[in-house]
Amino acid sequence: MTLSRLDIHRRNRGERTLVTLAGDIGPATTPLLRAAVERCLLDGVTVIDIDLATVGSCDAKGLDVLLSAAQRAGRVHARLRLHHPCAQIARLLDATGSSALLLTAPASPVPRGGIRLRRLTRGQAEDMREDIADLAAASVAGTGGEAYHNRGAFLHRLAVTAHRPGFALLVAETTVLVGCAFGFPMGSDGSGPRGSDGTLQEIIQRLTSRARFVVLTQVVAHPHVQHRDIAHRLQQRLLTDLRSSVGVTLLHPADQAGQAAFSSWGWQNMGEVVGLPGAVAPCVLALSVEGQPS
Repeated sequence: MTLSRLDIHRRNRGERTLVTLAGDIGPATTPLLRAAVERCLLDGVTVIDIDLATVGSCDAKGLDVLLSAAQRAGRVHARLRLHHPCAQIARLLDATGSSALLLTAPASPVPRGGIRLRRLTRGQAEDMREDIADLAAASVAGTGGEAYHNRGAFLHRLAVTAHRPGFALLVAETTVLVGCAFGFPMGSDGSGPRGSDGTLQEIIQRLTSRARFVVLTQVVAHPHVQHRDIAHRLQQRLLTDLRSSVGVTLLHPADQAGQAAFSSWGWQNMGEVVGLPGAVAPCVLALSVEGQPS
């Protein structure tokens, strides 16, 4: 039997808080949901916004938790509101007459476009750097990949990449940041080989037979199944925006969790390569634009 999982991320904004859920609300995860909303009320929050955009399902007990929390909030002059329910949750709310109690608007399923993709300028990327770093840390929390994540190193990598010619950063948003991908193009566009860049370019051309590619410096999304589509859309859009048919990224060879996440997003592990700076030979992973062979 496969146990469901529920990731919970809370962001406070004064007396208001946004709780983003990802996964499924069922017997194994209802206690987590109850504890999260009770903690908000104990902390004196007056408005609790719960984002359900990446929740796949909710059972009757989960709904009871939300209704009880909303009633408790009302007694202390606070409010709990649900946003972006999926089709199953929308039907559950309608069938139980709970829509008016929990939703700010009539329930409707979140369309694929309900998760907005937005390209940021260098200035906007700088303004959002701390939020992006928070997302990156949350995406590996409690996994084997946590050992290979360092907040300072991540922010440095973002800052260095932002000054590369052709730098692009995409974010995926609902009412909160849920994913991002950034990188830069290399190849036959006048950005000729030099130093370690030249070595990397030669290696990738040998491995993929492509003269132009995009180095996707980082792809950030929770590894939960509900977020695979987010990562897929970000990666494909970034490759399209930068007019390239293949993307590459480098990972530490011992980062099994990171390699598994990229594999679930459609990446192919090309093996370890030598000749690049650093004490450890990294793994090169490649991703092709949809419909084109690696």
